[in-house]
Amino acid sequence: MKSIIKIFVSIFVIILGINFLLDLSFIDNQFDKSSKKFITKYLTAHKNTTNLEGEIKKIKRERNQFEAQKELYEDAYKDLYEDSIEIEYNSQILAKILEQFDPYELDLDIKKNNKNLEYAINAEHSFYNNKINTRVYSPQKNILLYGIANQFPASGYLETYNNNLIFISASGVLAYSNNQIENIKEEFFLKQIKTNISKFIGEEQFRKSRIHDFDWLEGGWFSIKDVNIYKDQIYVSYTREVKENCWNTSLLHGKMNFKLIIFENLFTSDECVHFYDNIDGEFNAHQSGGRIINVDDQNLFFSTGDFRSRFRAQKEDSIFSKIIEINKTTKAYKILSMGHRNPQGLYYNKKNSFLLEAEHGPEGGDEINLIELYNNKIPNYGWAISSYGEHYGGKNASYNKKKYVKYPLHKSHSEYNFIEPLIYFNPSIGISQIVGLDKKNSYVVASMKDESLYFFEYDYDNKKLSTPNKVKNGNAENIKIERVHIGERIRDMIYYNEKLYLYLEDTASIAEVSLN
Repeated sequence: MKSIIKIFVSIFVIILGINFLLDLSFIDNQFDKSSKKFITKYLTAHKNTTNLEGEIKKIKRERNQFEAQKELYEDAYKDLYEDSIEIEYNSQILAKILEQFDPYELDLDIKKNNKNLEYAINAEHSFYNNKINTRVYSPQKNILLYGIANQFPASGYLETYNNNLIFISASGVLAYSNNQIENIKEEFFLKQIKTNISKFIGEEQFRKSRIHDFDWLEGGWFSIKDVNIYKDQIYVSYTREVKENCWNTSLLHGKMNFKLIIFENLFTSDECVHFYDNIDGEFNAHQSGGRIINVDDQNLFFSTGDFRSRFRAQKEDSIFSKIIEINKTTKAYKILSMGHRNPQGLYYNKKNSFLLEAEHGPEGGDEINLIELYNNKIPNYGWAISSYGEHYGGKNASYNKKKYVKYPLHKSHSEYNFIEPLIYFNPSIGISQIVGLDKKNSYVVASMKDESLYFFEYDYDNKKLSTPNKVKNGNAENIKIERVHIGERIRDMIYYNEKLYLYLEDTASIAEVSLN
């Protein structure tokens, strides 16, 4: 009996051994749950160990991959961090340099050394469409840097004299083209004219534009504003420091000469707006006006802005925010219109004796106004009581609440006995100069912010436009108007020999525009 038992035990052990070696799970399936648990725990534990070892190997592999990736990420982060430190350091160095650097220094070097300004055709910038053909001449060297709205590069204004192109920069560099206009082909240069303009607005004023206690008083605040030539006389407007930190817009004149011009004061006033000591508590010399239009041998028209001293716009005894007629012989003046914010363009229609005036509105609401001259009552265009724009920041800004009480900017002019604009632009286009074309009733106005020309028609005799006429994003409601995008801020524009000449502020270029 004992032998038989030994035989069965031996067979059982052999079967378990075979299962151990060959993993014959079908044998395992013959046992109940508790038996399986016993066998798994005590007789086949190696299988769990094998599985665990596999999992451990897998985890180790994944960990090694992670560590490798982590190392890569750490290296990348280190590189980026070091780069950011270097960038920050370089930015700090650049900031320190800029604190000491004034773009006027470069302009001053050009002016003192009487350097030529060289221009050549810019094929990439010139273009053609169904409205215009444009040739753009860009500066090649001795580039002026001092600008009105932006420091780099220079702002400037254009005129003609004896068929030569005349240029003056915001910093007072005055020059003429070496070739007559019709002979300008691929390149030309502007040759400087010596002047005494620094006697009136010079280094001290220009540097005040850059270095001042107020951070927001940076950039070409105090500068030349326009140039106009009539017969043999040249007229230049500028921001004048009447007394310490107190400014207005004034006018110089001199006899035109290609070698030397001695300027004298023609129009100024003791009235001025102070940086901070003024009723409205704001100051902005960009809002200075300064456009000049010569009417005849005796008279010229001159525009002034408000410098953000808004209350002066509605004061008849203030020179600010006005269109003024000045007698060139007696220097007496009279106010032609009032209630203007910042007149940037003037065009005189001699036949019908009216002015077209283009002015910057606040946030939205640039205007073209029709000014009928020599009325018994001074025409009032509403600033700063009525405007189709808003104070910067809008009605919801806490800092504007008191401002809207004093200057509500009503969206009607006529209801408050003001004259409605002929055309207004909302949003603003950064309006600049306006000129009349040879074609009857045709005009064009330039823009800075929108970098475009706007061609429109207005029949004064038949008063075909009902006011106000809104232009939004180049689309007009009740007016025939066509927008042509140029691609740069147009600071100034003249019309000569059936062509437009533009001063492009972004690159200090000059564009010749032929109308198709």
